[in-house]
Amino acid sequence: MKAHELFEEIINGGHAKEKTCDVIKAGDPNKELKKVAVTMFATVDTVKKAQEWGADMIIVHEPTYYDHFEEIEDLPVVVAKRKLIENSGITIYRYHDYMHDREVDQIPEGEIYYLGLKGKIEKTPYSASYFFKADEPITALELANKMEKELGIKRVRIAGTRDKKSTKIALCFGTPGGVFELLCDENIEMVLTGEACEWRLAEYARDADALGMNKTLIVMGHIGSERDGMRLLAKRLSENHTDFETRYIECGEVYTYTDEE
Repeated sequence: MKAHELFEEIINGGHAKEKTCDVIKAGDPNKELKKVAVTMFATVDTVKKAQEWGADMIIVHEPTYYDHFEEIEDLPVVVAKRKLIENSGITIYRYHDYMHDREVDQIPEGEIYYLGLKGKIEKTPYSASYFFKADEPITALELANKMEKELGIKRVRIAGTRDKKSTKIALCFGTPGGVFELLCDENIEMVLTGEACEWRLAEYARDADALGMNKTLIVMGHIGSERDGMRLLAKRLSENHTDFETRYIECGEVYTYTDEE
């Protein structure tokens, strides 16, 4: 199978778009595949790890060059990274828009799958945001601990209510639209997101809790809130394709912490 054939297979089922970031980012679309790597970000380290493994192709979710459509001037970091990728000989495709714009968005599907939560996901009116009705009530503290254990997130932050059981949850992974609107929704008790504007979102949740309302914002970090969708993609590729090897490569969190060496 060639790189472009696999990518066309992957995006099949998403809605066609006039303009999309889901295109080839580097390499040869006709490259024959023996090893396919899947990751959240094509960082310098993940590219090197993929090259060491012998990957022919990397499928990424987020930009490689710091702009959604990667229409960015040739800054020193961009030039050096592009040279690294070109020298690796690896073909890179980005899988973002079509991944989100499916009957079931594969990012929240992956996050919920690896969290081990049972419930129903439904689309909200806002881009890439979802309602989740949990089968079993859970507190924010219980859920945050579960995220750190099951998803490997180092620091989950909680604003607002910590100890009241909730089942009405909004999934706003990454940085989608409608986060504040869903936090304000009387039918939503808890909002899970990747990145947050603290003065708006976190302060709203804190004041709501102080006023006796069951309202919580859980901030997972951008990578922690989306990478398990890519992890699930790698799992499915390995299950559905024996004609090449598939490996998920962890990009790691972008921040380091004071208690780490």
